[in-house]
Amino acid sequence: MNIGGPLLALVIVGFFLFSRWVNILNEYERGVSFWLGRLSPVAKGPGLVLVFWPFERIVRISLRTIVHDVPSQDIITRDNVSVKVNAVVYFQVIDPGRAVVAVENYLYATSQLAQTTLRSILGQADLDELLSQREKLNISLQDVLDKHTHPWGIKVSMVEVKQVDLPESMQRAMAKQAEAEREKRAKVIHAQGEFEASVKLAEAAVIIAREPVTLQLRYLQTLTEIAAEKNSTIVFPLPIDTIRGFLDRIKS
Repeated sequence: MNIGGPLLALVIVGFFLFSRWVNILNEYERGVSFWLGRLSPVAKGPGLVLVFWPFERIVRISLRTIVHDVPSQDIITRDNVSVKVNAVVYFQVIDPGRAVVAVENYLYATSQLAQTTLRSILGQADLDELLSQREKLNISLQDVLDKHTHPWGIKVSMVEVKQVDLPESMQRAMAKQAEAEREKRAKVIHAQGEFEASVKLAEAAVIIAREPVTLQLRYLQTLTEIAAEKNSTIVFPLPIDTIRGFLDRIKS
């Protein structure tokens, strides 16, 4: 009796089943297995795992953080300004079983949810808030996304608004506003300087009125400062009281 043929077929079938049963999962991977269509309570891996095909099926799930770039969205802010905003979302799978069973495609579902949430949350903010309080809006986006993705076994760790594109007319208006603000601050600072200078001059006038010799000292100091310039012409004013006696003698 020749048993070589059946034995060879048995070896081939055994090798095929063994190749299907043995699976190697990386450190960042987990295997969600289904035994006759029923979900196994514990995910398999990492390392060498056995999957008894065809009665058992396995779905590989990565536990690494996924960086998803949310496409640019057209948003109308609360003060009726049309802008384009894009963002980036960082999330990862924390429950592989729910990520497979609770949602058909968790990557696509999270992406669509991020886009709708971005339009909803940023549409409730004013333009100034969108530009100056971005950290607060990032936290709001992260809280809303994490709340909705938690039933899927997804943890949203961070949301960052990347860029806000303003219409050209709005950019010109904001530039004019910024220029006007700078001019306003410059005028206020100049007025404050004039006020402080007037206060000091008033104090100096009180001192000069109490000590008349200080006026003469100030006069001499001014002449010294003028004389520092070699090409300057100094006009030396002569007090009338000094020459009044000579004038009286000439008249007499």
